[in-house]
Amino acid sequence: MNKSPFLESVRIELRTRRYSLKTEKAYLHWIKRFILFNDKRHPEGMGNVEIERFLNHLACNRLVSAATQNLALCAIIFLYRYKKLKV
Repeated sequence: MNKSPFLESVRIELRTRRYSLKTEKAYLHWIKRFILFNDKRHPEGMGNVEIERFLNHLACNRLVSAATQNLALCAIIFLYRYKKLKV
């Protein structure tokens, strides 16, 4: 199975910062879903509008709980904070 070099770099960052494996899996899941939701665009080319749209989609269309929506947000925050991407 081919793994995305970008997602692998996120995985390495999570491990370097000693996040638990459960958190690593959850964050990678939500980051991947965020990218897929936005037509496989690189996060560097996305910003607040795309993030807000994704979170609204989760709440309104997927009917996820507030805790799940918050987990997705935390994963996206990690992505932009530690991968040094600009929003």
